[in-house]
Amino acid sequence: MESEVKPFLTESAVEYAAQSIVSKTIIKKSTGTVTLFAFDKGEQLSEHTAPFEALVQVIDGEAGIKIGSNEYVVRHGEAIILPANIPHSVNANERFKMMLTMIKG
Repeated sequence: MESEVKPFLTESAVEYAAQSIVSKTIIKKSTGTVTLFAFDKGEQLSEHTAPFEALVQVIDGEAGIKIGSNEYVVRHGEAIILPANIPHSVNANERFKMMLTMIKG
C-alpha cells in the first residue's frame, strides 16, 4: 500500500528549536534528497564542500550564505545554487527556514 500523498506547507513542516538546527528529510533517493531545515538565530553550518550541486530555497526569514569568497543574503522566497566542490557555509543572522534540494549525478 502506498503512503498517503497530500499537500503540505513547507514553512510548517519543520519547527524551530532553541539554539539548534532542526532538519527533516522529505525525499531521499539515490538520485538526490530534499531536506527542510530550521535554524535558530546564531546557528550555522560551518564551511564545507559537497560533491553535488544543491539548491537552497529560503522559506522563512533570511540566511547569510557564503559561496567561495562571495557572501550573500538570501531572503524569504529567494533561492541560490550551491555549486559542486565549492566551499560554502550557512549562517543564521536571524531565525530562518530553508529547503535544500541536492541533485546527485
